[in-house]
Amino acid sequence: MKIAAAQLACVPADIPANVRQLVALAGQARSQGAELIVFPELTLTGYELEATAADPDLWVTADDARLDTLRSTGIAVVVNCAVPTDGSRPAIGTYVYGSDGELITTYLKQHLYENEQGIFTAGDQDGRFELGGLRFALATCFDNHFPDLTARGAADGCHVHLASSLYGTGNGIHERATLYPGIAKDSNMHVVLANHVGPSGPWTGCGGAALWAPGGALLTEADDHTTTVAVADIL
Repeated sequence: MKIAAAQLACVPADIPANVRQLVALAGQARSQGAELIVFPELTLTGYELEATAADPDLWVTADDARLDTLRSTGIAVVVNCAVPTDGSRPAIGTYVYGSDGELITTYLKQHLYENEQGIFTAGDQDGRFELGGLRFALATCFDNHFPDLTARGAADGCHVHLASSLYGTGNGIHERATLYPGIAKDSNMHVVLANHVGPSGPWTGCGGAALWAPGGALLTEADDHTTTVAVADIL
């Protein structure tokens, strides 16, 4: 199976504009033979926490019509956004849709970063799904800093670990470059990282969307400035 990791500069708090970018990237990935594409954290709005907290119109349900064109691209998609919960706060959620546009699963970020804790509700269940004979684990950015979460994926028979993330310039460059190959080495899973590139809220994404093989060898890596996809065959 070929998998694509996307990176883009999101339009702040503009879901339709960002969906158009995601549709274009999904098409780019599909043209390269990818069957699945992973997008960064909060990719529908950018990392605009204050705007997201203040405007429930920026919270997206699994059947939101604004995602219709993305669900119609003919490729499985992993899209992260603010999602409604039973409470007053949204969660940072990941929707996984099959190539037919049907929802496969939903995952809610379990480990909220410090500035997210007053805005979002944390999830309490691990994310799993199966596609094309492979078992996948889901994690969102800060989740990946908790070895017990990634170890559970390996223990649960997952072949691929998917990370929707935001790593910025500065310390984020080193974190991105060391954490994810480390997960691949320690868990013996393929690791797929989608990241922002360019401004996103208070951060400037450092790009470098990438895929690593079990053991930690780099399969492919995007640059630090282009809206693009990194595609690799994992089998």
